Amino acid sequence: MKVILSQNVPSLGGIGDIVKVKDGYARNFLLPRGLGVLANERNKSELDHQLRVLEKRKNEVLLEAKKLAANIEKTSVTVTKQVGEEEKIFGSVTTAELEELLVAEGLKISKKDISMTEEVKKVGVYTAEVKLHPEVVAKFKVWVVAQ
Repeated sequence: MKVILSQNVPSLGGIGDIVKVKDGYARNFLLPRGLGVLANERNKSELDHQLRVLEKRKNEVLLEAKKLAANIEKTSVTVTKQVGEEEKIFGSVTTAELEELLVAEGLKISKKDISMTEEVKKVGVYTAEVKLHPEVVAKFKVWVVAQ
């Protein structure tokens, strides 16, 4: 029996795959649990339609992420910290601070998406990354200055 998988099934396939399984496995396990549907013409055409809609939505999200990345890369933020000897800063620059500064610039970014490429120990210019999409990573400059 051919079945279109509606969820990922380990050792069988992923969403949208058309797999051939034994009749009992399909009737007793896959179909009752909603893991798949019978692969007839109606369900195949419905799957094609859903894949087209999903692909269109995926492209729109990617385009928005690229636009936001272009805005982020034009941005640089300044963090003011107390310094001690040899221009070493007290504490560190956190992603929460960077999130606040980016929001102040008009960019809605979560602190979970921000990462520092190098450890901030002294006054200077550093680079931070924002992962907006699995395919899109934007970098921006962080200026750390003495208070």
